[in-house]
Amino acid sequence: MTPKRKKDVNELISKIVDRVLLYVFGEEGSRMIYTYLESKYSVRRNEIGDKIELFARGLEDFLKSGARIIERKILEDIYSCYGQIRKLEMQQMDDFAHQVKLLIGKT
Repeated sequence: MTPKRKKDVNELISKIVDRVLLYVFGEEGSRMIYTYLESKYSVRRNEIGDKIELFARGLEDFLKSGARIIERKILEDIYSCYGQIRKLEMQQMDDFAHQVKLLIGKT
């Protein structure tokens, strides 16, 4: 992946995650999640695409079973950017981070 493409993908993932967190938790709740991820997992908002496994682990640690719902919404938004065909290929997969990596071509 070229450096520009990598940057574009990371920005897209960050925007999608931000949009989902803001929608579900509001500004203050999102800020709390980002603060937690940065302090406990060293994942900044703009690094989520590069550190998707850490992001997923941190989100699950913070939200427990509720993280699955947020991960699904994030994936739905990513699917809409990359097309529904990929969704059909990966519907049976359960690993959020692996699905994101497949969608953005990082595997």
